[in-house]
Order: sequence, then C-alpha cells, then structure tokens
Amino acid sequence: MVHLVYCDNTGKKGEKVLDKILAGTKTMVVRGAAGRKIPHSRVFEGEQLYFMEKGSASITATAVVKSVQNYVKLSDEEITKTLEDNQDKLNLSDKQKERWHKKCLCLVEFENVKEITPLAFDHQGNMDDWLIIEKIEDVVVGTSIPYNYDNSKF
Repeated sequence: MVHLVYCDNTGKKGEKVLDKILAGTKTMVVRGAAGRKIPHSRVFEGEQLYFMEKGSASITATAVVKSVQNYVKLSDEEITKTLEDNQDKLNLSDKQKERWHKKCLCLVEFENVKEITPLAFDHQGNMDDWLIIEKIEDVVVGTSIPYNYDNSKF
C-alpha cells in the first residue's frame, strides 16, 4: 500500500510541516485520536509515503517508512513522554504537541525523502488527512478512481 499524508502549512514558519520534512529537520509524523483511527496499525516499514500541503492540490514529496510505533489507551503522562521521547524526529511546536495529545497515537518515522515533480491531486469530497491507497495514480488527476475507504477499514 502507499500512503498520502496531508501536511499542515498554516501557522508560523515553524509549523510548516512539509518545509521541515524537506529540510530534514522532521523525520517522523504523528497522527492521533481518542480511539484508533487511520493510519493506526495500518502503515508498515518499507511502504511509500507521499506528502502534500493541505489545500495545495499538489503531491510534491515522497519517502519510505523506516519504523512505526502504535499506541492505545495512553495516560496523559505517557502521551507527553512518547511525544517528548520522539521530539528530535517529530520537531513539534508547542501548539502541535497540544494538538497531538491523544490517547491513541501512531508515529511514523521515514527516510529517503525526495522532492518529486508535482502530481495533481484529484480531491474528492470526504477524504481524511491520511489516505491509504493501492497506488498513487488512484488519486492523481487523469488516472484517479473514486475513493471508497476499503483500505481504511479496521
């Protein structure tokens, strides 16, 4: 499977996620929720990640999953410790630490980041900020297929 990861580009310069990834100062992304949510337990070492800035409609970078940590039912202390223990890779602002202070966390470390010739993203109405798809062409203008969430079920 391949993964399309939306990167937040709002806020201060320090919170532009894709800029940090391309600069090499961020080598891990986090997704969290109150309960298990995509990509928790559904992303694996060696899989391909594609990155796009939220709202840009262009997929502009790729990387390979190096390692994954999945957590459930974390206490407040455990959440703080998990984020702190990985801060050198996550490079989170205080606001982002607050945002990802969730009981279920999925931390995805990646390597071999490359900028790619931008691919035009075919956005469909109801997509999450992390898509699991068979191949990137499934969400690219001209070759896209209707997104059906089959790969996002637990």
